[in-house]
This record gives sequence, C-alpha cells and structure tokens, in this order.
Amino acid sequence: MKPAQLLFILGIGLAAAVSLRGQSWPMFRGNPQQTGIYQGELPVRLEPLWTFRIEDGVESTAALVAGSVYVGGLNGVFYALDLDDGAVRWTFKASDEIRSSPLVRDETVFFGDEMGSFFALRASDGKQLWTFQAGAGITSPANFFKESVLFGSYDNFIYCVSRETGQLRWKQETGGYIHGSPVIADDAVVVTGCDGFLRLIRISDGVVVERVDLGAYVGSSPAYSEKRLYVGTFENQVLSFDLKEKRVEWVYEHARRHFPFYSSPAVTKDLVVIGGRDKMVHAIDRSTGEIRWTFLARSRVDSSPVVIGQTVLIADTRGVLFRLALETGKALWQFDTAGGIQASPAISEKRLVIGTLEGDVYCLGGADQQ
Repeated sequence: MKPAQLLFILGIGLAAAVSLRGQSWPMFRGNPQQTGIYQGELPVRLEPLWTFRIEDGVESTAALVAGSVYVGGLNGVFYALDLDDGAVRWTFKASDEIRSSPLVRDETVFFGDEMGSFFALRASDGKQLWTFQAGAGITSPANFFKESVLFGSYDNFIYCVSRETGQLRWKQETGGYIHGSPVIADDAVVVTGCDGFLRLIRISDGVVVERVDLGAYVGSSPAYSEKRLYVGTFENQVLSFDLKEKRVEWVYEHARRHFPFYSSPAVTKDLVVIGGRDKMVHAIDRSTGEIRWTFLARSRVDSSPVVIGQTVLIADTRGVLFRLALETGKALWQFDTAGGIQASPAISEKRLVIGTLEGDVYCLGGADQQ
C-alpha cells in the first residue's frame, strides 16, 4: 500500500472516530450565541455512570469535548477527566478559585480565576500556553469570534485577546462588574453587567456602537437569536431586545412572585426558558412575552436550562436535577444529587455532566453505557 493511500484510509478512520464521539459541549451555553440548545440525543431516564470529587466544590459548568470533561474547582485546580469513566487525564493549578466556566476551542482550553488570571492550556495535556492578567477576578465564561477570545472581569472591563498568543487586542470599560459571559451577535459582542447597561461592541476594534439602559443589575448571560437578545435581570424581569430596531420588544415579569433572575435563558424557535430565584422555571412565549408555563422546584433555580429535543434539563440549588417536557413543563424525571447546584448541565455522547457545590461531579447516562 502506498503512503498516500495509507494516509487517506487513516484520515477516514479518524473522521469516523470523531463523528462517533457525538456533538460536543465546548462552552458554558453550548455555542457563541448562548442559546442553550443541544442537538444530539440523551437517554430518557438517566442514572449515575461515575462521580468525581473536587474539594471545596464546583460552581462552573463543564465543557465536554472529544471524550474529555474539562472543569474547574473552587480549590483552584482545573481538571481534565475521561468522559467514559471519570479518570483524571491531567490537572492544572491556577492562582485562585475557579468560578469561570471553560471554553474549549481549537484544542485549547480557556478560563479565568478569582485572581484575575486568564489561562490558555493545551487540551491534550494541560500545558500552559499563555496567561493574561486582568485587574480583578474573572467569573465570566469566555466566548470566541474567529481568532479572538472575549471575557469580562470584576475590574469592570470586557477584554478581547488573541487566541494564539493572549495579546490584548482591545478592552472596553463598563460601569460595573461583568459576571456573565459576553454573547456573539453577528460581528459584534454584547455584554451586560452590574451597571445595568447593555453594550453592543464592534469586535474588530472594540468601539461601543450601542448602549442601552436596562434599568437593572444583570448577573446572567444573554442569549442571541434572529436579531434579538434575551436576558434576565435582578429587577425580576426577562427582556427581549430587538437589535435591529434598537428597542425593548417585551418585558416579562411574573404576576405574583417577584424574585431576581440569575439563570441564563435557553432560546428555542418558540420559547425562552429560564430559571428564577422564585423557585420556578419559566417558559415564555418568544413572540409575545406571555407566560406559557411554570414549573415549581424545591428551591431557587440559578442553574441555566439546556433544551434537548422536546425536553428541558435544569437543576435547583438544593441539588435536584429535573427533566421537563418542553411543551408543558411537566416533570418527566428527576435526580437528587444531595448537593447544591449552581452549575448548568453539559451534554455530549449521550451523557450529562454537572458539578455540585459540595464538590461531586456527576456523569449520568443510560444503563447500557455502564
């Protein structure tokens, strides 16, 4: 067999192996638009396949790529685990607690820590490729656009750095902490934060092209779909903002229960689904802003929902993971982790991974995957 033929066959085999691994979950909300949608499959009834213990707890959402679980702990250690059995592939010691959910892009893992250090690690072995120092802690999950990586910090700045080198491309100051992830809206990035403003920033040069007063502190990450942004606020509201017309399209607020929204929304063709600190999951009509259904959990819902097929996966702060019918909000399944949950589900290869505040990382799947 000629070398060229061998390489061709090997290439086909590698492509097949990659396709068998299934759709990945490379970042906090699954994609740069942060819609919280997973296009693959997941068994209807889930059970634990393995658990892994991280001392001091887990607040961040895992990234699942190519058979690996990437997750940071409040003990300041970042872990790469095997998705099949939870075995440690490598670890990396950061400068401080890790609350930032990782981004995996081009075989590189990006995340920040509470000392303001933003790291780029090689995904295969955890080797540090570069680090960038912000002026305060980084809770914001990173996002990407072409060759740039974007994230916010508690120093009130949003940063745009080179994916390859970590060199600063631009930074833009806001009037408050940036807790959530920036969202990519075509060729711009949108950031919301603790100063109550929505900013539309041109990615090419960092110029603010639109600044909108939302009238409320925002801790969640916005979602973007079809020229509209959706975000929950600490003034007990969920907003739909039309980027094309530069106006608020609708405002949703529950008629009786007035509590903040810390959860980030999932956006489908018809619905905006979001958890609330009123202990409820809310499904809002995307066109009108009217409520479609609510689901009452055991405690507040800071976790962000993931929509898969005709179901919604979300957790409450008492540690119960729920699977709800997308159409009605009816509970189809639940699992009690016995540990508080602030992180959100991550799904890949018919498995779901989520960490608890007590430090247990759970991998759930079907009985035939054991």
